[in-house]
Amino acid sequence: MTAPITRRTAPPPVTVRVFTQRLSSTPRGARLARRLTLNQLHSWGIPYGTDLSDAVGAIVAELAANAVTHGRVPGRDFALRAELVPGRVRVEVADSRSGPPCPPRPGAVRTPPSLDEHGRGFVLVDALADRWEVLDREPPGKVVRAEVDLPEWIGVTDPR
Repeated sequence: MTAPITRRTAPPPVTVRVFTQRLSSTPRGARLARRLTLNQLHSWGIPYGTDLSDAVGAIVAELAANAVTHGRVPGRDFALRAELVPGRVRVEVADSRSGPPCPPRPGAVRTPPSLDEHGRGFVLVDALADRWEVLDREPPGKVVRAEVDLPEWIGVTDPR
């Protein structure tokens, strides 16, 4: 008896969704970054108010606020990039400032004393993101990239 011939099927195509935007290095630009990200996630099938949407929105809010507060170079914008790839959402915020003070690296985030008014942004990013990193970029500046894993029920099948 011979084994039946099985037909190999190709893996499903990988669909990647990308959103990029340059924003002014102002508090208004930081607020807009969060709103645009939440709107884009909703259009990709991640509804407003879900845990995933709220987590990514909070991460973008913190990274954009840091870019505006600590990474601002007069006359330069900051950049937002969001990607929906199989299995995760990746967000990146790039600013034009390089050199000290540099954000902490993953694993080096310290919770500030309870009465301090600043220093909790990366504590939130570290808690909400499954992975994050700080990268140097050319021209001078840095990119903070964070990823949040998608629950199994969310697929990248949007026909748009």
